[in-house]
Amino acid sequence: MNAIPTVYDVAERSGVSIATVSRVYRSPDSVRAATRERVLAAASELGYVPSGNARGLASRSTGVLGLCFPDYSDPDTVGAEDDDAAMLYSDQIIRGMERAARRHGYALLIAASLAGGPESLVAQVAGRVDGFAVMARTVPTEELEAISRRRPVVMLAGPRAQDPSLDHLDHVEVANEDGQYELTRHLVHDHGLRRLAYVGLVDDSPDVEARFRGFRRACAEVGVEASVAPALRMPMMTQAEGARAARLLCEAGGERPEAFVFANDQMAVGALQELERRGLRVPDDVVVTGFDGIPLSRMVRPALTTVRQPMVRMGEEAVDLLVQRLSGRPPQEPVSLMLPVSVARRASCGCQETTVLPTVV
Repeated sequence: MNAIPTVYDVAERSGVSIATVSRVYRSPDSVRAATRERVLAAASELGYVPSGNARGLASRSTGVLGLCFPDYSDPDTVGAEDDDAAMLYSDQIIRGMERAARRHGYALLIAASLAGGPESLVAQVAGRVDGFAVMARTVPTEELEAISRRRPVVMLAGPRAQDPSLDHLDHVEVANEDGQYELTRHLVHDHGLRRLAYVGLVDDSPDVEARFRGFRRACAEVGVEASVAPALRMPMMTQAEGARAARLLCEAGGERPEAFVFANDQMAVGALQELERRGLRVPDDVVVTGFDGIPLSRMVRPALTTVRQPMVRMGEEAVDLLVQRLSGRPPQEPVSLMLPVSVARRASCGCQETTVLPTVV
């Protein structure tokens, strides 16, 4: 018997991201006509039926799991022919959840934040699924706590709330601090770099702040000066903001940093493009690094040195936790999973490609 086609199959057949397939069915006018037609043609060929059709089920068990996340689509790529050429962070998590959901006999409902507000979105999804995962900072933890009394909820990519009485959710996160620590140590110890500029985010993101702590810890250990705040905090972690950050760092006056250390890969890719426009060579004139390990980091030239998150595994672990909660034999206490990361040493720091597991996780 042939396997039931999934959203991942449609994305692969049509050559777009999973998030774009979701947008075709959720808000078709937000997708270019040519892309929309390509996705719908692929779905028709495969016999794919979106999981949203499960909303009419009246039974208590829907056989559907959900994922809610902010719309991470990079506005810098909207309208470009290759806007879906690389699967970004959320797409990789979706892939892992879809794979694990299929293994357990569940369908997956994917929902990105809409104009109605993320709280409204989560409430709508909660009524249509048996359990769901939510990307950190999509909605306040208090909102999820109330929902978790009726449906199992897993929080992805965010630490547990400091007040344990406010957070009884299962959590899956990665070793952000340790990964950035190892990458920074590599730049200092193996390449002898001393002037490093960390580029973070204006918004208070626990993951990004953890990465900055790892950066500062590595610098402090070897006596490299690192300020108490990032060199720059950008409003969004997009390619355009990465290019702007590179421009600001190059035009700041004084000695240019030897390395631009970005909080994510998308900003780092934008910086590579800006540096090329300026005639600066990477890594000869300046080193550039990222964080996440999205496929785009391997495709750019020079290939990007970065910290690889196990994004697919995060999605798989989230589904496994949800299925455990639904099995009737769930763990007694909330689960906190900290997944290890790895450092991918590539050409943007002057290395031949290697992958190194952090010594501290």
